Formats: sequence, C-alpha cells, structure tokens
Amino acid sequence: MKVFDIAVIGAGAAGMMCAAVAGQSGRRVVLVDHASRLAEKIRISGGGRCNFTNLHAGPANYLSANPHFCRSALARYTPRDFLALLKRYRVSWHEKHKGQLFCDQSSDAVIDVLKNECEAGQVSWRRPLEVSQVRRREGAGFILDTPSGPIEARALVIATGGLSIPKIGATDFAFRVARQFGHKLVDTRPALVPLTFAASDWAPFAALAGVSMEVQMATGKGRNGAEFIEDLLFTHRGLSGPGVLQISSYWQPGEPVQVNLLPERDAVQALLEAKTSVRRNLANLLAEWLPGRVADTWLATHGVPAQARVADLPDKTLRHIGAALSCWSLTPNGTEGYRKAEVTRGGVDTRELSSTTMMSARVPGLYFIGEAVDVTGWLGGYNFQWAWASGVAAGEAAAEYTRSLSSTN
Repeated sequence: MKVFDIAVIGAGAAGMMCAAVAGQSGRRVVLVDHASRLAEKIRISGGGRCNFTNLHAGPANYLSANPHFCRSALARYTPRDFLALLKRYRVSWHEKHKGQLFCDQSSDAVIDVLKNECEAGQVSWRRPLEVSQVRRREGAGFILDTPSGPIEARALVIATGGLSIPKIGATDFAFRVARQFGHKLVDTRPALVPLTFAASDWAPFAALAGVSMEVQMATGKGRNGAEFIEDLLFTHRGLSGPGVLQISSYWQPGEPVQVNLLPERDAVQALLEAKTSVRRNLANLLAEWLPGRVADTWLATHGVPAQARVADLPDKTLRHIGAALSCWSLTPNGTEGYRKAEVTRGGVDTRELSSTTMMSARVPGLYFIGEAVDVTGWLGGYNFQWAWASGVAAGEAAAEYTRSLSSTN
C-alpha cells in the first residue's frame, strides 16, 4: 500500500486547486474522484465558458451561519491571484456583467490550467475510483478503502461538493464523512435555483414563458433579507433568471418575494404625471414600460381594466396600481430542486473548522473545502472564488501539517 502525505477526495475546482498547491509545496499528494469525466461542473458553468470569478468577491457576497468564516481565505487568495494564474497559461478572459469574468475560450481552458498545476506538483491521480469508506489510521492519518485497494494518507481533504446537479455526479459523500467524524451540519437546501408556484396560481403566467425583463427582487427582512436588480425570466412553472437565482438563496419556504416591475421608475409618480399628459389606455401606457404581454397579463390578474383611459382613473386608483407594480408580492410553493440548483446552501458547519486552514477542530489532519462547507456565494463567479480560496488555504495548511508530522517522526 502506497502512503501519501495528503489525499484529496474530489477533483473539482476546490479539490484540484488544493492538490496542486499541496503538491507544489513538495508533498506527496493523491487526488481521488469517482466521476468518469473530470470537473464537469467547471465544464458546464457559464454556458460553457466558465464564470471563474468575480472582481468584487468579498465576505458580503457569501451566506453562512458563520458569516465571518470566509473572510480569511478570501483575503489571502483574491480574484487577482487567480487572474495571475490564468495569465501564466495565456488564458484570455472578459468581464461580462457586474464584475463577472468569463473565459474567452471554453471552460476546458480552466480545467487544463488546474490539470497542469497538478502535474507541476506531481499529483497522483486515481479516477474514476470510488471511496467506499474512510477510516482513521491508528496514531495519525487516514485509510481510504477503494475497489483498487486501500490508500493511506497522513492528511485528508474532502472536496466532493454538495448535492447540486446529481446527473453530473453530485453526492452526499462530504456530509457522510462529516457526520462520521462527529461534525455538525447546517441544514442543506438548493440555492441559486428557479422558484416554482402552484399550477393553479401560475396558470395565467405560464404563457409568458421565455419573456425576460430587468426587475428588482427582494425577500426576507433585516440581516436575513436581500434585494437584487437583475433579469427575471418567466418559465412554465415559475420564475428563473439571474435575479430569481440570487433571491432563491435567501428565500425561506412560505415567505413571499417582492418584485418591482419598474425598478428605474417611480411608478406612482409616473402614472399621476401620465394622467395629465397622455391620452391613451392603461395597457398601452404600461406596454411602453414593460413587455406588452407582461403588462396585459399583470393587469388581467390584478383586476385592472386594461382599456381604461389613464385620464379617467381616479388618483387613488392610480396610486394603488403604481404601488402594486412596485411591489408585486408572490409566494412560491418551492424550487426546481437540486437538479436545477447551481449550488447547495448549508453543509459542514464552519464553526467546527479553522477559518485559516479549513482543518477540523475535531479531527487533526481532516479538512473540508469548497461547496461541501456552509459557505454559499452569490451568482456570478463567487462560488468559484470560494473554491480557489478555500482550496489554497487547505493545500498550504495540509502541506505544513504533514511536514510537521514528518519532522517529529
């Protein structure tokens, strides 16, 4: 049985970054993954061009029961650091929207960078290979049971992600290992996911499927609330698009979401001004501000006579319509679930991990990184930046930890 300094389970974004850093620190590293295709989540991200980071990534862009946990790793490995890595490999990129950075080439360019970094660290690959069980080695270290025989390592990094998109291999492996070693879990649920509505409630809007528009969306209150100005997309079953995905990470079952259909306009004031300046019906006026089909459907579902002339409506009615346009309240009945969720909210409780090393406070030499832990980023490259930052933190720490073990033996 070959003995490694560090075993990393999960060859995704966080796992490959961690393995590369540890390997280039002079440690003997093995990277194990059960999937037949490497880093499929990187491959499909950003429409195949990989939204690999966000220029504005900082602690405020992440959700966690322990909100300050991500601060240290993010400060020590920034978007600029990852850009410097891409520059070394001559991977070009562009900013698309609000600091979101994408490859000019396909997502394979990022995968190739990580593979080459692992090769530079002489990382040993074991894939596709299932790990059936993780055991503590007497004294210090771990044994991984696999169909190809056991793998022994002094340190173990769990980088197998969360539950999102099971069709490309997502499992609960990280959570099972965490529970095995006595770690608490923060309840998991789909995040960055489309919202759904009861069929009877959504029937009038199903015909709008495919219509997109910029809105302001909000949900929750105070520290548990959020609002975003982003695009909304109508679907046959509910709402999707960037604004909805962002809000979904904050939305709690049973709570409403508020949609401001006219985020760039004071709807009440605009309607009152239109009363004295235009001679047209309400539907035609709103069609100047909203997609026509949305205006017609919204008026019908709110019992507002679309053909009523704006000039004939009382100020009180116009104020009521304007307020409703600015705060359209909808209560989802659920989400599209893990099959459509880009990430998993919740996971390994970070209050039992070191924020500087990602190591377990319960089990020396055991690390959890990436999506497996209770750190969930906004839409737009933030989750990849967490993968890079947490991977680097654990890679450096595991290298130092195993080096210290060697020096004492």
